Amino acid sequence: MFGLGTKEIIIIAAVIVLLFGAKKVPELAKGVGDAIRHIRNGFKDVDEMDQTKKSSK
Repeated sequence: MFGLGTKEIIIIAAVIVLLFGAKKVPELAKGVGDAIRHIRNGFKDVDEMDQTKKSSK
C-alpha cells in the first residue's frame, strides 16, 4: 500500500487523531468514503456515456 509499512500507518493514524480528535475521525472517514464513491460513480457514468456513443455510430 503505497510502500508504507505498519509502523508508518500507525504513526499517520496517531497524528490524524491528535490533529482532529477522536470524535472527528469517523466523520472524516465517512466524508472521504463518500468522495471516493462519487468519483467512482462519475467515472462509471463517463464510461457508460462513451459506450453508448460508440454503439450508436
